[in-house]
Amino acid sequence: MTWKHPSSPVTKKFKVQRSAAKVMATVFWDAKGVILLDILPQGQCINAARYCSTLDRLKEAIRCKRPGFLRRGVVLQHDNAIPHSVNLTQQWLQRYGWEILPHPAHSPDLAPSDFHLFGPLKRHLGGMAFETEDDLISELRNWFDNLDDDFFRVGINSLLSR
Repeated sequence: MTWKHPSSPVTKKFKVQRSAAKVMATVFWDAKGVILLDILPQGQCINAARYCSTLDRLKEAIRCKRPGFLRRGVVLQHDNAIPHSVNLTQQWLQRYGWEILPHPAHSPDLAPSDFHLFGPLKRHLGGMAFETEDDLISELRNWFDNLDDDFFRVGINSLLSR
């Protein structure tokens, strides 16, 4: 309710629009391209159990897309987020012998996904509107599938040359 003079014009009500839903994508990639794109279902959050489940899917994706990599050893780079550093995740990594590349806190030099991958993705998606979450996920998969092979090599090489 609002107080107004009887001769004041009728207050115009604005149409409420649904705000954009956020989608969380976890992307595992190497110099050859995306190994796994994992989309978190709406309303769920990342915890250690969910992250370990994602690592299980990553292990299977590596087995299919990069035969022989699991035998040679996996070096994983992730940040210091709680699901990455709790005991359950550490036990999973030790069980499979995966090495963790150290990641100093607040270090932009060691966050290639934040700069090399997600920057261009944000620019690509800028100004787009999606009717459904599935439309957005489809566009994400399409964008990753259509990147040049050089895109990933450049990202890895720039990381290694620092």
